[in-house]
Amino acid sequence: MDYSQFLLLKEELSLIVVILILFIADLFMSPDAHKNDGKPVLNTMLPIVLLAIHTLITIVPGPVEDAFGGMYHNTPIQSIVKSVLSVGTLIVFLMAHEWMRRPDTALKQGEFYILTLSTLLGMYFMISAGHFLMFFIGLETASIPMAALVAFDKYRHHSAEAGAKYILTALFSSGLLLYGISLIYGTVGTLYFADIPARLEDNPLQIMAFVFFSGMGFKISLVPFHLWTADVYEGAPSTVTAYLSVISKDSAAFVLMTILYKVFAPMVVQWQEALYWVTIASITLANLFALRQENLKRLMAFSSISQAGYLMLGVISGTSQGMASLVYYVLIYLFANLAVFTVITIVALHAHKFTLEEYNGLYSTNPKLAFLMTLALFSLAGIPPFAGFFSKFSIFAAAFQSGFHLLVFIALVNTVLSLYYYLKIVKAMYINKSDEPIAPFRSDNYTRASLVICTLGIVVLSIASVVYQSIDKFSFGL
Repeated sequence: MDYSQFLLLKEELSLIVVILILFIADLFMSPDAHKNDGKPVLNTMLPIVLLAIHTLITIVPGPVEDAFGGMYHNTPIQSIVKSVLSVGTLIVFLMAHEWMRRPDTALKQGEFYILTLSTLLGMYFMISAGHFLMFFIGLETASIPMAALVAFDKYRHHSAEAGAKYILTALFSSGLLLYGISLIYGTVGTLYFADIPARLEDNPLQIMAFVFFSGMGFKISLVPFHLWTADVYEGAPSTVTAYLSVISKDSAAFVLMTILYKVFAPMVVQWQEALYWVTIASITLANLFALRQENLKRLMAFSSISQAGYLMLGVISGTSQGMASLVYYVLIYLFANLAVFTVITIVALHAHKFTLEEYNGLYSTNPKLAFLMTLALFSLAGIPPFAGFFSKFSIFAAAFQSGFHLLVFIALVNTVLSLYYYLKIVKAMYINKSDEPIAPFRSDNYTRASLVICTLGIVVLSIASVVYQSIDKFSFGL
């Protein structure tokens, strides 16, 4: 074997180096070195700097590459998705700083960062997999450390219960998925993505293999694999919930699209039919359940299920436009959703407030936080001229041009429905009065940096979208 092929895995090798450095630093650090006047500093700055360097090194997409006989495959679009996930993880690390200052988490900082980056490494392997074995190894590498992260606050807010629910559901879905993969191998005799399509004959066993492969819907929280989402999101630490709702979901959506396009291309009619009803159920049921939620983390859990349904509009189109729209949607969703969870996290840390009613009057005491959260919520809702409007427009256009007119109409109706519960939060912050509003507080520099990055991402992408649409219309007029 030519060991120079390992050099083709530049994103994975770079991330492994980051993990090893953090592991060694945490291993040889004395317990007192975690603190300076009661505040952890070393393990907060080190992972942020290392991950930023890793992102800058790997942000430029490389050429199309294959390694290990096709087990590993990388394209520019896959490199872009990995960079997006790295940026999102960097924001999560920034927003986690204040949580890491707590006495019960200060000595576990190294574990948090190493577990988080381990899940990111698994997502990298999933994204570049060209073989089902590589895909499954990446999936489990991303899933198992995630269960430990969900249960990280095991003595607070039902975190241990959330971790148990997550790992049990993950095991069940992985079992379904693995059984589907075994049926694929039994009928076609190979696990290479490139070789499978030519051997698919649309027989009942292969259709059943695809049905069992639907266990992938667990990672994206699609209906009917969504029941774990609200309980896990509520019980997990807010920082972990943010990572789970954005980074994990976005990577799984892209991987699902890649496998459907590459492996199950001859069965496009079957998987589009299945995805059609799953998309309608995910968007509609999630919005209906979100309407009655009072806990903000549970509300955002059902919002993320609905957003997963919108992501499937890009997948179901089966076109290159759908793939581009999905990546664009993922990027905008990342900044908007992380901004919301950053506000939820710091309010929970400073004021121990979690419900919608407790956010009444937030603008009167913390106007900047209320304003930034409003920007993010407007983008998630798809209100023009925010970036979320253009991402929804592009993903609707991709599905519409593929002939899914009724599906797009149902998605549009649900978008109006989602406005209600997003605006409920805005109403609570700006209009509703409270005798005991959340007291004014000042967050740390790391948290403010994460909010600045998210806000800049929303604003810059909004302006870029407006400019692009204006240029496109002008060119069309000429």
